[in-house]
Amino acid sequence: MTESQQNDGRLYPAHPTVAVSAIIFKEERVLMIKRSKEPNKGKWSIPGGGIELGETLDQAVKREVREECSIEIEVERVFYTTENIIRDDDGRVKYHYVLVDMLAKYAGGETKAQSDAEECRWVTAEELSELDITPRLRAVLERALI
Repeated sequence: MTESQQNDGRLYPAHPTVAVSAIIFKEERVLMIKRSKEPNKGKWSIPGGGIELGETLDQAVKREVREECSIEIEVERVFYTTENIIRDDDGRVKYHYVLVDMLAKYAGGETKAQSDAEECRWVTAEELSELDITPRLRAVLERALI
């Protein structure tokens, strides 16, 4: 464990981290990112991250999308709320997130991977089946695409 991992509070946390993410639509496609950091490094996900002190849900998700994908979005509404608890081999809580998934529309900018995103890609519902994503996210996206 690096010093930055110890100090950011997400790895082996004292309390859950509240995070937001965006299911962003542009025409018939949804924006996916390939994660460059743990948890789930190398898996495909939707853009998002932790809420900073004093931010609203809308402000946080707009900032995270801008930081990870360089685009602007129009937030529509809260879509789904869940939690993700990842334990280590000894059963200790390694990560604990309360996740608020928001529905949003693309509002402008050129999609470019930055920050926690190794790659950004607009995909169709059919192309989602080819991506390595977590079962939780797959279930959420299936609900959003109905």
